[in-house]
Amino acid sequence: MTTALPAAPPGPATPLRSRWLILAVLCLAQLTVVLDNTVLTVAVPVLTTELDASTTDIQWMINAYALVQCGLLLTAGSAADRYGRRRMLVAGLVLFGVGSLAAGLARSGDQLIAARAGMGVGGALLVTATLAVAMQVFDGAERSRAIGIWAATSALGYAAGPPIGGIILAHLPWGAIFLVNVPIVLVCLVAGLALVPESRDPVGGRPDIGGVLLSTAGLTGVVWAIIDGPERGWTAPPVLGAAGVGVLLLAAFVWWERRIAAPMLDMHFFTDRRFVGAVTGVVLITFGSTGALFLLTQDLQFVRGYPAWEAGLRMVPFALSIVLLNLGGVATRLIRRLGVPGAIALGMVLLSAGLTLVTHVRTDGYAVLLTGLLVMGFGCALANPAIVEAVMSSIPPAKAGVGAGIDGTMAEVGGSLGIAVLGAVLNARFAALAPVAVAGAGSYPAALAAAGDTERGRVTDAFSSALVTGQTAGAVAVLAGGLLAAGLLRRAERTR
Repeated sequence: MTTALPAAPPGPATPLRSRWLILAVLCLAQLTVVLDNTVLTVAVPVLTTELDASTTDIQWMINAYALVQCGLLLTAGSAADRYGRRRMLVAGLVLFGVGSLAAGLARSGDQLIAARAGMGVGGALLVTATLAVAMQVFDGAERSRAIGIWAATSALGYAAGPPIGGIILAHLPWGAIFLVNVPIVLVCLVAGLALVPESRDPVGGRPDIGGVLLSTAGLTGVVWAIIDGPERGWTAPPVLGAAGVGVLLLAAFVWWERRIAAPMLDMHFFTDRRFVGAVTGVVLITFGSTGALFLLTQDLQFVRGYPAWEAGLRMVPFALSIVLLNLGGVATRLIRRLGVPGAIALGMVLLSAGLTLVTHVRTDGYAVLLTGLLVMGFGCALANPAIVEAVMSSIPPAKAGVGAGIDGTMAEVGGSLGIAVLGAVLNARFAALAPVAVAGAGSYPAALAAAGDTERGRVTDAFSSALVTGQTAGAVAVLAGGLLAAGLLRRAERTR
């Protein structure tokens, strides 16, 4: 017996002839935004030398982009609904392009950090506007396929970042990693202005300045604590302080939104079990999948010995399988046949099985790893679009920007938590297994550098065993999170 998808919000009365070309523009913009989450990882040695950057500087160069983006996603989604999704798409492209230009021309660590933060502002607008525009341009079954292609583009961006960065660095200065964004942004800007129709919430309302300030500050504090907790220690006063203040500000945000006439986030959404189940599902699924994939990249680089760009290249089949299954419409047909809860459950079972395969079946060749990545890709091709559609179909179509902001925010929070928690499992196990001589080294590279010739093998073995523990925990988290999310959505469907 199959379960039908929830009724989709209405699309345009007459489908636009250029809708698939519009989707291509939206996906190109989304791909560029997502690439910049991971493309910088291969440039760390070059940045350390040429910008005389400290470890803290490098961390901020990488994290400033994600931190600012996550803090502004709710605000960006609300702005898209209030002021026009096409307008915010154009604004996001301009800000992202200017930030990329500034980053490519930066001559100090502080300049690069500031430019990356500016890119994060543009990225928040683009992540929300691209999905919100797609929701308005497409209708019915085509909307499901469009969401699947949009979600697949994000997966491709995360996997393709390191190999693309490696190829650029092999032939050009490090600034080209960012400057390459500029012509892409210009193409999207021209195409967006020519093709994308304007749409907005017809009710509109006065700007919710209080909500903007409280949500941005609260989310930034919480996400900063999650990102910095593993490095500083979870009980460090700055981490506890940021987390505590962030939670208090988010509580104040909820209080504020319940009392004003035109809130940026209508708290009545949370009385809908389907919405609550969908949002919970986003956090649970991204927690397990992002954390598990993070550990897999550690495995490829530190245990199997691939440089960052080659590790990313070997992960590309995972992303390509997601893209091809969604481009061909296979994932959409399966989701409609299985229903959203069934697709999420099956997808996360496959992702967990693939991760278990690559973790516990060790061979010198690539065949087992490739098989596991393809199984994982099949799982994500089902689960990712299904959970995005669950969120977007559980809110009014006029609030598509807010829905995109909620989806993006919960995905960022879940992913950051997954990396932090599963990373903590890895580090704790490594600390327990590592030789006494390297105790307190803090990381595998530091422990390897501190180890003598006779201890290097033991350090590597300890880290390899710790990775198996962490990846196994990730596989369990993926499975449990997926099944729980599917159960919540199934229960919500039965009570409607």
